[in-house]
Amino acid sequence: MSVELEEVHSFLASIEPFRHLPEEELVELAPTLTVRYIRRGEIILDYEESNDFLRIIRSGAIDILGPDNVLLDRRDPGLTFGYSTLLGTNSSRYRMEAVEDSLVYEMPRAAFTKLSKRNPDIARFYSSQSRRIRAAAEEITNAGANTNVLSTHIHDVKIAKPRSCPPDLSIREAAQRMEEYNVSSLLVLDRDTLLGIITDRDLRGRVVAEGIETTCPVSDVMTTKLLTLSSESLAMEALMLMSERKIHHLPVVDEGTVTGIVTQNDIARLLHNDPVFLTADLSRKNSVDELADAFTRTTKVVAQLIESGAAPEETAGMITIAADAVARRLFTLGIEKYGKPPVDFAFVAVGSQGRREMVLASDQDNALVLSDDFIHDQHNDYFQKLTEFVCLGLDRAGQVLCPGEMMAMNPQWRMTVSEWEHTFANWIGAPEPDALLNAQIFFDFRVIAGSQELGQAVHQSAVSQGTNARRMHAHLASLAARREPPLTFFKGLVVERSGEYANTLDVKKGGTAAIVQMARLYALSAGHSIVETRERLRQSAGKTVSRAGSEDLLDAFDYLRSITLKYQASQIRSGQQPNYHIDPKQLSGMERENLRDAFSIIKNMQNALATKYPVRNI
Repeated sequence: MSVELEEVHSFLASIEPFRHLPEEELVELAPTLTVRYIRRGEIILDYEESNDFLRIIRSGAIDILGPDNVLLDRRDPGLTFGYSTLLGTNSSRYRMEAVEDSLVYEMPRAAFTKLSKRNPDIARFYSSQSRRIRAAAEEITNAGANTNVLSTHIHDVKIAKPRSCPPDLSIREAAQRMEEYNVSSLLVLDRDTLLGIITDRDLRGRVVAEGIETTCPVSDVMTTKLLTLSSESLAMEALMLMSERKIHHLPVVDEGTVTGIVTQNDIARLLHNDPVFLTADLSRKNSVDELADAFTRTTKVVAQLIESGAAPEETAGMITIAADAVARRLFTLGIEKYGKPPVDFAFVAVGSQGRREMVLASDQDNALVLSDDFIHDQHNDYFQKLTEFVCLGLDRAGQVLCPGEMMAMNPQWRMTVSEWEHTFANWIGAPEPDALLNAQIFFDFRVIAGSQELGQAVHQSAVSQGTNARRMHAHLASLAARREPPLTFFKGLVVERSGEYANTLDVKKGGTAAIVQMARLYALSAGHSIVETRERLRQSAGKTVSRAGSEDLLDAFDYLRSITLKYQASQIRSGQQPNYHIDPKQLSGMERENLRDAFSIIKNMQNALATKYPVRNI
């Protein structure tokens, strides 16, 4: 047997369903296959097109598209496609398109038919596969416009009792256990402590390819330093992270305990039913040019979801996930261009992106935390180039530059850990107007690329310093109280009288922004490091704000975000630049009443702040 045929033979023997075939069948089957190279973007098989090949993916990825080009499945190496036309009608029900440069083995119809007749299990395997994909297509065709995919959390899709093994189990025994349980991975646990994971890919790449003895313990070849998420994380976020890191399994850890595992395929099947799946392709972009308008395209998709009835918390989270993904991809490309960073760093989002509360009009607000090993004369040029690459790339992607230049490419917002801690101490100890403006934004501090430890150290230090800073609390309360809702004394809506936004009201300035500021104050004075407004209000209830006040502000916040997102979605649909200036005459009578109620809640809570803090005496 030639080297080429031996490689084909070995590959078939490692994948379903061929690995169950007798050796003589594999020997006979291998020469019938031919190799085909498929470029990214090429359509291998289109709707209603005839087909006479079963195709086996050796490398790359293939998308299976159903009615209206809705993504039904993404096939990775070791999986097959095209079998539905070999089992029934000769014309394809689906479109099959390469999303990566791919190599496939092609098996002619005649060879497939002979193999199936001699081995009925092959025919049964592909018949059941065909029924499953057809059912998925029918489910999507019959689905309504609304979807709850954005609100799906990992706890809804995780495998709650993942298979595991101890670190001293032999590689052979681990493989046998995976075969017995019909799973593609085992978590490696020392009692209840997660040490690593062993996967099919590890067995191929680290054991077979490297000639490692299977008597060695799994700890010799397992993957360590695992990325994990909690059960409350969004399934879409998990899919994005797995796509970016090129991993297929993600352990679920809650309060230090492993509670499950999720796989890329399981989540992808869930999310394929929604057009927002396009954001998963961000990690496949290989240049700034390819990322151009990526964020803009995502906002257009989200705008469609808003008009279909998606909840504001879900859509704001989706916009933020997309923005995070673009930034992380740009950092990867930037590091490929400029080389390995000379010291550790953390790229942090602040403001609405830091809070995971972006709307369709959000711009950039970000900064960089550098290790204390940073030496300005030696390292600054590198980070200037890298952050300019990222921030300008985000602008090209559609997340526009911050008008106030609060971005990591501005040297003012690149500091070491010690410098950041000293800066927060100055802001907290001497709350002057500029310091207050910066402090309130930078308390919404979240790492999206680089070292989580560096960013979290700065944020935790800031919260610790600010928890008992009563003077700063009073100043923050004063700022929140000055965010006057656009209401008259008799609760009429106040609109701008002239200028570009004449006859409109700013739903952010005296609305959502006021709630965000109050929630930030409540959380900080309670010592909470959380950054999301809704969670700040929930966790502060009964502590630094009354439960009734917290619930009222939650209702007002949800309504104002909902009406803002709907308005901005309509602006995008009509080709306008989204903003926060709404004409009340364009609202229904009920919407105007709800708007008055939301503004009244804000005004009442501002009055309560004036009682609790000496805001009028500052």
